[in-house]
Amino acid sequence: MGLGGKTAVITGGASGIGLGIAKAILDAGGDVILLGRTAAKLDQAKANLNAENRVRTFPVDVGNRKEVEQVFEDLDRQSTPIDILVNAAGVNIPNRTMAEMRPEQFDDVLQINATGAYNTMYQVLPQMRERHDGLIINICSISGVRALSLGGIAYCASKFAMAALSTAVGNEEAPNGVRVTTIHPGEVNTPILEKRPTPVPEERKAIMVQPEDIGAMVVTIAQLPGHTHVPELIVKPLYQEFV
Repeated sequence: MGLGGKTAVITGGASGIGLGIAKAILDAGGDVILLGRTAAKLDQAKANLNAENRVRTFPVDVGNRKEVEQVFEDLDRQSTPIDILVNAAGVNIPNRTMAEMRPEQFDDVLQINATGAYNTMYQVLPQMRERHDGLIINICSISGVRALSLGGIAYCASKFAMAALSTAVGNEEAPNGVRVTTIHPGEVNTPILEKRPTPVPEERKAIMVQPEDIGAMVVTIAQLPGHTHVPELIVKPLYQEFV
């Protein structure tokens, strides 16, 4: 079973986990629509994916509700049904403690990681309800399960919010045929590591979960029959403790 004839919108699709998921969905036969904040990075991602006719891109700040609404209005005018929504956009900051972090930084992290997911879900759910079919996968974090100091105050708060949003919407929309899955990765080798307070050695990056690993999970979930539901999934490197 593949994903031929399916279209997925992927936020944070220009790099990291989002790009890894895009590659996996394309390999499974699906089409992808990448959302990201920087047009140049989206163009580069599209070129790297090497699937010109099956990849579309939209520069958008998912934390900006009006911009998100405009993207989905454009897709509606193009008669593009969205079968799968993947919220993979995520940010963090280097100064992660309450003592160091500025209030506006807290707001920025919540705006992208939590409100951004709400904004895209709000736009895609009406058509999924109408079809009585749809899949939403929110890429959360192990920091949305355990409030780890490594993630920091704002990141943990945003990911707990995303996890609660996913569970609540999943329960609410199940009678409408819509499945919502939350994936909680541990350490993943993505550009967000550049925001770590301490640089991450290359040898450690090599043994982390890789973006393509998350992509394989998304495709597996997307290929399950509609009567099945994976509410949550935790994946971490073998070395990382889960306590």
